Amino acid sequence: MEAYTGFAKVYDLFMDNVPYGEWSRYLIGLLQEFQASQGLVLELGCGTGKMTRLLAAAGYDMIGIDNSPEMLQLAQEAGEASAMQEGAVEEAEILYLLQDMREFELYGTVQAVVSVCDSMNYILEEEELLQAFRLVNNYLNPGGVFIFDLNTPYKYRELLGESTICENRPEGSFIWENYFDEEEQINQYDLTLFVREEGSGKAGGGCLYRKYEETHFQRAYGIEQVKGLLDRAGMEFVAAYDAFTHNPPRKDSERVYVIARERGKDRG
Repeated sequence: MEAYTGFAKVYDLFMDNVPYGEWSRYLIGLLQEFQASQGLVLELGCGTGKMTRLLAAAGYDMIGIDNSPEMLQLAQEAGEASAMQEGAVEEAEILYLLQDMREFELYGTVQAVVSVCDSMNYILEEEELLQAFRLVNNYLNPGGVFIFDLNTPYKYRELLGESTICENRPEGSFIWENYFDEEEQINQYDLTLFVREEGSGKAGGGCLYRKYEETHFQRAYGIEQVKGLLDRAGMEFVAAYDAFTHNPPRKDSERVYVIARERGKDRG
């Protein structure tokens, strides 16, 4: 799992097309539907903390885990900035932990665990995904709920694989080249980023951009494969939805949401 480094600086800039508000309302609706309307919630792969803060604003006590120190620094800074605004003091109470979701540790259990923005796809080995599921099960309260999303094999094969995505803005630019290995079910992202240096371009001067190169990998997992891993982890598979609906996944679903439940650790 490659930690975001240079891309962390412009992640929120280039992800501004993601409707986090709409996504959070859908996620909160699922939490409430599956009896997690309040309490302590853990977000795995929280990144810069946008979803973490939205859940905190909805009344959840939040813990965010990510393995990128750069992302967590931005999350902490955003939380501090929000806390300075009237009525947003609660957001400063979010606990951010620099940990790998395959081997995270908590001091106690939580009511729910969530993971969005295809964070689970970054776990490349089936046994490592199983270990992450086992840890989730271990740290859930009895009957606690686990909600996560996944990019689908269809999306990697038909939409992302062998494609190049580019974007150019004054604050930064990126070239995002994708390669999908059908046999291994691995999508490789080669990122080339040009990030404007802080303070450059002022007083009529030219802008200085620093170049970063990163390679990221994500694995496609099928629903039946995920069901089997959840069962081996001691969890109960509850449902899978085509993203942002309550409909079953389609053959051309690009993202799915999976809901699982702690079913009694002595049964794992």
